[in-house]
Amino acid sequence: MAVSLSKGGNVNLSKEAPGLTSILVGLGWDARVTDGQAFDLDASVFVTGAGGKVRSDADFVFYNNKVGDNGSIEHQGDNKTGEGAGDDEAVKIDLSKVSADVEKIVFAVTIHEFEARKQNFGQVSNAYIRVVNQADGKDLARYDLSEDASTETAMVFGELYRNNGEWKFKAVGQGFAGGLAALASQHGVNVG
Repeated sequence: MAVSLSKGGNVNLSKEAPGLTSILVGLGWDARVTDGQAFDLDASVFVTGAGGKVRSDADFVFYNNKVGDNGSIEHQGDNKTGEGAGDDEAVKIDLSKVSADVEKIVFAVTIHEFEARKQNFGQVSNAYIRVVNQADGKDLARYDLSEDASTETAMVFGELYRNNGEWKFKAVGQGFAGGLAALASQHGVNVG
């Protein structure tokens, strides 16, 4: 059974699933249609080293750069509507191949064209992030975001990090104004 996390909570994935080598991180949400304009939410991954910054722009994994860290991280593609049950977007990670200098893998969701569409996370509901053991398909951790982020246009859902050789997952739920550009800059991606 998955460990249910609240904001700021974490779980030791290495202890929950000894021998864990490969995970799927699923992200989901429901969004209302406003003024006939559908929402397009996008999951992004920042692969960071020391200081919480990407080692290079190639460590920014998203729908236009689906593979990162020498193939250890793979974005499963863009879902432009978010319709249907289950994960809207997902990322596969082979933990055994993640580079030794990677300290943290940050999972974020942003609203595409938020300014033109006048959209924000206050119009999004049922958002969650979950970590699945790919070996047996079992959920290891889940975080249901419940905060009111009425003005935010980007949100860090959670992060995977290494601590004393063990993999841990933390529920973050932190909103950012300024969309993807602000979030990318925060993690050292050159958005110029």
